[in-house]
Amino acid sequence: MAAAAPAPARAPRARPSAAPTRARRRRASGFRLTGGILWISALALLLAGVVAVNVAVLRVNMGVSHLEKEQLQLQAQNQTLASQVSSARAAPRIEQAARKLGLVPAPARDTSYLDLRRH
Repeated sequence: MAAAAPAPARAPRARPSAAPTRARRRRASGFRLTGGILWISALALLLAGVVAVNVAVLRVNMGVSHLEKEQLQLQAQNQTLASQVSSARAAPRIEQAARKLGLVPAPARDTSYLDLRRH
């Protein structure tokens, strides 16, 4: 048998250069960075929205509180006015005002009653 011929030597495989891998890493890292910035921006926008809603609710509550105080003051004023009207209509005051005008009460003997059941 003949001696086997030595196998042709293969050319060593060229390793891919590190440059394309770095470029891919840069692109991937740039995408991650951009994505992170977008998420942070979105969360900041949502947080600003929550704060704005809370401020609006606080302003409305302050307005409601002011209106409740005003309502209580008006109710107290109405009670005072109702008391004054009641005092003005009181019998002794009316009698006193009538006497100042020269009016006198009718004597009891001149008072008569009608019985409406008879008619």
